[in-house]
Amino acid sequence: MKNISVALDGPAGAGKSTLAKKTAEHFGFFYVDTGALYRCVGLFAFRNNITSKDKEDVCALLPQIVIEMMYDDSGIQRMVMCGEDVTDAIRAPEISNYASDVSAIPEVRDFLLSMQREMAVKYNVLMDGRDIGTVVLPDADLKIFITADVDARANRRYLELVARGVDTTFEDVRADMIIRDKNDSERDVAPLRAADDAVILDTTNLNFEESFIAICDLISSAGLST
Repeated sequence: MKNISVALDGPAGAGKSTLAKKTAEHFGFFYVDTGALYRCVGLFAFRNNITSKDKEDVCALLPQIVIEMMYDDSGIQRMVMCGEDVTDAIRAPEISNYASDVSAIPEVRDFLLSMQREMAVKYNVLMDGRDIGTVVLPDADLKIFITADVDARANRRYLELVARGVDTTFEDVRADMIIRDKNDSERDVAPLRAADDAVILDTTNLNFEESFIAICDLISSAGLST
């Protein structure tokens, strides 16, 4: 029997990860945060003093990178890179732009693609990212493109960073987000866009609970609840 796959795409700060985590838990799906995978590659390049847009040097690092996705005793997903828990380290503001840059490199995308697809073969998955419905899981049972205007997204990301103790400003977060939106939507390989058959969910004027309910309703209406 074919496993269930739900693709959740959208720009940075749209709330995909937080909503995906809760939704996956609600339905008993395996949550796959593909953005975290690219952040791991970006962090590895950053730590090795490699410029994020230096394709040749970034590609040379790929054979050294071992990424694992696991859950701790409290059910929280952890990202482990080369044996080190980097769950918090990959969320640093400077790594966001690194992740966006390395994700534009075809070899990096190929490096991570098989890992993502293998998870969809093994489990009922809710996978979030930028190109899940268009590239990674083009045959997903349900594709949702979640978005919000840039001010709403920047404010959400700013509050998230402040809660983690990161010293930043709303203006800096907004500026970084605009750059990342441009990079993600204009890159040659797998640019950010909604799949033709995706359901568009604008959460600009929705709070977290309202957004969560909307996604759950879409999954239930598609007959995908287990």
